[in-house]
Amino acid sequence: MPDFSLFASRSARAWGAVALAAAFALMGSTASAALFEDDEARRAILELRQRAETQRQTIERQADDLRKANDDISQLRRGLLDQQAQIEALRGEIARLRGQDEQMARDLAEVQRKQKDMAQGMEERLRKFEPAKVTLDGREFIAEPAETRDFEAALAIFRKGDFPAAQAAFAGFIKGYPQSGFRPTALFWLGNSQYANRDYRGAIANFRTLLAQAPDHPRAAEAMLSVANCQIELKDNAGARKTLDELVKTYPQSEAASAARERLTRLR
Repeated sequence: MPDFSLFASRSARAWGAVALAAAFALMGSTASAALFEDDEARRAILELRQRAETQRQTIERQADDLRKANDDISQLRRGLLDQQAQIEALRGEIARLRGQDEQMARDLAEVQRKQKDMAQGMEERLRKFEPAKVTLDGREFIAEPAETRDFEAALAIFRKGDFPAAQAAFAGFIKGYPQSGFRPTALFWLGNSQYANRDYRGAIANFRTLLAQAPDHPRAAEAMLSVANCQIELKDNAGARKTLDELVKTYPQSEAASAARERLTRLR
């Protein structure tokens, strides 16, 4: 009969050996696995370090780029501020120059105004010494300022009723300006001054001088009527009728002719 106890003992030892071998095998496998995991960990750590270094370098480059960008922005801001300051300075200069231009324009306008006033004043002063066109009794002629002044002065005396002074003034005017365009009118008023002073013969002489020198003068018909008036004052009715007839024939459309017809009726 087999010895199962021996068999069991042997089997137990065999299984123990197997178990021991398996344990050793398992321990070896575990050691190998641990060794493998350490290598992987080291590689992972190295990769992480490499990545960290790369990221660090990237971050440093980005930081450098950011610093450069900030420096550029700061420099740009300074440049903009400088440009703004220059622009403000230019605006101020433009405003100043504009103000100067406006002041210069005002000064120029004032100078031009003064020059114009001076020119007008000069023209007025020169006009006092230069011949000028005169219109009198419907006639135009050129007269010196002095003769215009003297004629108007004599006429003003006559209008005041100072006939002796007027007679002297007009006689002096005719003597002083023998070629004056005022002469026919001056003869007319001289004759009227003499008529007022009862110098009828002197008046007739000056009225006839007017008729002889300017028969077409607007005052000619009045002068002829005045001659007749002087003749009537001198009791020369025949001479007056002759003068009145001549007046009606020579100046038939004049107011003096109408007055002459009435007087002829009374004289006949």
